[in-house]
Amino acid sequence: MVADIVNGFFECIGGIMMFLNCYKIWKDKQVKGVSIFATGFFTAWGYWNLYYYPSLNQWMSFVGGLFIVLGNTIWVSLAMYYMRKNKKTEEDLKTS
Repeated sequence: MVADIVNGFFECIGGIMMFLNCYKIWKDKQVKGVSIFATGFFTAWGYWNLYYYPSLNQWMSFVGGLFIVLGNTIWVSLAMYYMRKNKKTEEDLKTS
């Protein structure tokens, strides 16, 4: 049980950190120096953990995992949005 509490704590802190990354990408309106594929992988892993943790009766880890997967999902969505938007803007500037 102690391992679940410690892991859940780390997962919750990780989720908070991901929300800080979401705020940063939203504020900057751009993505630079970060691979969307890396965060996409950890997002997929987070969704797996939402199945895996309950199967082990690790409910604190599950709650923390919700924060991680939500933060990662929002970040990936924002990254895709701004990458597409900025690419379109660059293409519009080249054609004008």
